[in-house]
Amino acid sequence: MENLRDMIAKRQNEIASGDLHPARASDILKELSSLYGNVLDEVRRCQMQYNRLLVEFYDNEEKANRAKLKAEATPEYEAFLEAKNTDKLTLEMIRALKYFLRQKEDELKETNN
Repeated sequence: MENLRDMIAKRQNEIASGDLHPARASDILKELSSLYGNVLDEVRRCQMQYNRLLVEFYDNEEKANRAKLKAEATPEYEAFLEAKNTDKLTLEMIRALKYFLRQKEDELKETNN
């Protein structure tokens, strides 16, 4: 089964191809908007996993900075960063598509006048 990051990346590649029809851009925008809630859930889940791990490191280390460095070298932190980056990417793609569609709408209005 395709994971959330792969689903977002597929749409990213389609947008990056540069040959995007406004109707397809609208469809992708709807898809990304629908997926965004799942992205936020993934960020929350990964952040909580990382936070629980970080607390363990704080409990086992005398120095907080050392505990944080050790926690940031774990797969949980890597998953958290990936989730945060997916959040940012999804949001930026949503914004770009909205801008693209507004531009196309303006172009259409200008050609009709």
